Amino acid sequence: MSTPTPPPGYGPQDPNQPGQYGQQPGQYGQQPEQPGQYGQPGQQPGYGQQPGYGQPQAPQYGQEPQYGQQPGYGQPPAQYGQPQYGQQPGYPQQYGQQPGYGAPTGTLAEWPLRAGGAIIDSLLVGVPYAIGITLGRSVSSIFTLLFFLVAIGLGIWNVVIRQGQTGQTIGKSVVKISLIDAATGQPVGAAKAFVRQLTHILDGAVCYVGYLWPLWDEKKQTFADKINNTLVVKL
Repeated sequence: MSTPTPPPGYGPQDPNQPGQYGQQPGQYGQQPEQPGQYGQPGQQPGYGQQPGYGQPQAPQYGQEPQYGQQPGYGQPPAQYGQPQYGQQPGYPQQYGQQPGYGAPTGTLAEWPLRAGGAIIDSLLVGVPYAIGITLGRSVSSIFTLLFFLVAIGLGIWNVVIRQGQTGQTIGKSVVKISLIDAATGQPVGAAKAFVRQLTHILDGAVCYVGYLWPLWDEKKQTFADKINNTLVVKL
């Protein structure tokens, strides 16, 4: 009785036919081995896969890079002006102010300096005024009035506008002192400088005692300074 011949592709008798029974490659459900498997060069990790051991890993957004590692793509660079680790944020120190406080810290100006600045300012107004009076005796009164207006204009510009904006009149700039607001340490502004000039009337009301008050006052203030909360400091 003869042995039946198996069909082609079945059994181990036919080694030349692919996919025979007992052969390892090409079995059902098995993928052929391809280059670039895990651990082999040339393959990129798929979605959700972690890179293999020894491969650099980019830091996530907001994470600090490890020692010796460069910041990865997507990591926000340090913003300009932000303090680095270990640095304290800076504080803008304006004239006459401490960080976080508004009280002035400059050295108070002594009375001789204040008096010297006031004399220079008086000359700035007094010279045109004196010229107007002198010319008024021999020239028309209109010419005299013109010098009076020049004197008044110089006084307003020097004491109100210039001092209000910068803290200094011409005289104060020569002796290097400045008028500041005692609450903020900043120039007082034109409006407050004008009001302060009006309140100087009280300084001269009783034998000019108000002008002499800085000689013994703790804050070296005249009556006008106390009313308007102002100080005169050295530069």
